[in-house]
Amino acid sequence: MPVDTPLQSLPEPPPVSAAMARAHRAYWRFNVVLIAVLMAIGFSVSFGLPLMASRFEDVRVAGFPLPFYFGAQGAILVYVALIVIYIVLMQFADARLLRAADATEAGDR
Repeated sequence: MPVDTPLQSLPEPPPVSAAMARAHRAYWRFNVVLIAVLMAIGFSVSFGLPLMASRFEDVRVAGFPLPFYFGAQGAILVYVALIVIYIVLMQFADARLLRAADATEAGDR
């Protein structure tokens, strides 16, 4: 037989200023757009480049056809570059959000 216990109410989150709410929206909008762009680049490298590889079979690099380098090294290097780009750009976005939070906090004093 279940015992009726009152639900514990969750504490209310602290109030957020309108400027901070705008900063959060801009932060997440930037994050989502950045992820979409980087995923589109990754998709084109994964699927677009192999579809076009037959056009580059005559191009030789160190005796090997260029599509070999696309598949063997190029895609991996692009994926690593996409990760590095995401990290660097999100650090800038984090710093911008922190500056907005500091400015909001300084304005509240």
